Amino acid sequence: MSIHDYFRSVETMTPEQVRGLMDSRRPEEYNLLDVRQPGEYRRGHLPGARLIPLAELAGRLTEFGPAKPTIAY
Repeated sequence: MSIHDYFRSVETMTPEQVRGLMDSRRPEEYNLLDVRQPGEYRRGHLPGARLIPLAELAGRLTEFGPAKPTIAY
């Protein structure tokens, strides 16, 4: 990852679009990442979401399938 990657546009989705993607695929067909802090995650998260705090994300990109769509919140 280079510094330029931090300025690249990313697709955003509405909650309805995310729900549609999740409803149309099996959970193993997409990555669902919760990038909040552990305390926030413990207070509640989407079923199947994997906790990877935003500050750790760049160093943990190899932990999930890059070929799958990734939803991060």
